[in-house]
Amino acid sequence: MISVNRQGEVWVFAEQNEGKLADTPLELMSKARKLADKLGVKLAAVLMGDQVSELAERLVQYGADKVYLIEHHLLEHYQANTYAKTLHDLIHKYEPQVVLCGATINGRDLAPRVASSVKAGLTADCTDLQIGDHEVKATKEVHKNLLFQVRPAFGGNIIATIINYDRWPQMATVREGVMPMPEPDVSRKGQIVEEKATLTKEDLLVEILDQHTRPKKVDLKAARVIVAGGAGVGSKDNFRVIWDLANALGAAPAATRAAVDLGFIDKDHQVGQTGTTVRPSLYIAAGVSGAIQHQAGMSDSQKIIAINNDPDAPIFQIAHYKICGDLNDIVPKMIKAIKERI
Repeated sequence: MISVNRQGEVWVFAEQNEGKLADTPLELMSKARKLADKLGVKLAAVLMGDQVSELAERLVQYGADKVYLIEHHLLEHYQANTYAKTLHDLIHKYEPQVVLCGATINGRDLAPRVASSVKAGLTADCTDLQIGDHEVKATKEVHKNLLFQVRPAFGGNIIATIINYDRWPQMATVREGVMPMPEPDVSRKGQIVEEKATLTKEDLLVEILDQHTRPKKVDLKAARVIVAGGAGVGSKDNFRVIWDLANALGAAPAATRAAVDLGFIDKDHQVGQTGTTVRPSLYIAAGVSGAIQHQAGMSDSQKIIAINNDPDAPIFQIAHYKICGDLNDIVPKMIKAIKERI
């Protein structure tokens, strides 16, 4: 167990794949910077890989005061055992008070292994992080400047705040897209700390012979206009009207989890608590009921247009413009009007 070091740094695991930084750790830097400033400590990024040193300066530009750089040929590809062992050793050496990972496939694999090995708590899939004080009711002891780890619970029906005052580091994974991407500052200066990984071939439990990756079919986070369909669209054939409206607007097609589960569209297009979090200039929701799980991924859109035949649909509570009616009548008329203006 790591000692409670209230002067310890705030760390972000800087996930990279094939020499390219993932978006999620860069998004995390904006929140981690605020946490570190609130605590009065340094923000550090942990960068592992093989021949990835050029990425260290980029992490400094995104807000890191320090970058712990660990290069080793056995870290070329992410593997749970080698990465967990290296991060575990680094935590024991420097005793950070907060360790954050993106809730990516790799982050969800790495963080619990490390938390278990250092005997720390871990909150998964956070949507917000804050610093605050907590009083233990039994002893009246007040613990100051703890990490408040905020995440949806019970199917998204409540928002839970989780704290960990006696087992450190305080660890959390944060969902992709919930933190805004910071602007890099090329004038920032930081410290690059080169560390050695104590790895042998015996630590490499799996040998990667070949690797194939499939890029996402759509980049919802970068889309300025999104047209989303829900289960109310009715069928995969009916979902064609969502594609048609998106094409007319030059928008990205998206969907709720219900529509994805029904097979209307691929999961790459899913918006919501278990999908992508988006903040477009315009979000058109057609046949979307507006369950809290979906709202969690799109409620920060600048303008929301909702089309639904249920006047009591929850989506109308957050929509800026509300159209109550049959989307199969309304959406084709919207497409016609758009094309006539072009």
